[in-house]
Amino acid sequence: MKKVFLGLLPLLLTMAPLSWAELAIENAHIRASIPGAPNTAAFLTLSNSGDQTIRLVRAESEIAARTELHTHTKDNGVMRMREVEAVEVPAGGQVVLQPGGLHVMFMQLVEPLNPGEQAKFYLVDDQGSRHQVQAPVMKIKALHKSSKQH
Repeated sequence: MKKVFLGLLPLLLTMAPLSWAELAIENAHIRASIPGAPNTAAFLTLSNSGDQTIRLVRAESEIAARTELHTHTKDNGVMRMREVEAVEVPAGGQVVLQPGGLHVMFMQLVEPLNPGEQAKFYLVDDQGSRHQVQAPVMKIKALHKSSKQH
């Protein structure tokens, strides 16, 4: 019986995937909620050390009624947020989710999120793997522009 199994081992090894995708999540943070505002967003950096694209198809959380992958688009001269079908992290590449671009959107927060707290959410890939993100809640930093800048 052992000889049959050992004889199948080379065949089984050739059937194994030739590459694996590795997702690293760094610099994650969630904007503290604004009093009276039901929504907020998370920002982070995604890195893929594998040789296959990782396709994230949704986000999940318990901190909001709805959690979506979003981006900003220009529509008739007005910036609007829109849900995206997926966020693709290329093999050997990186994608930054940042203000004014791709981000994770939390809509209808269950309760306010305050600076110093931690919150958890998940990014789900097209293979069904859930990637947990533990992120600090941070105060919104005001952007100040000098009158000399245009």
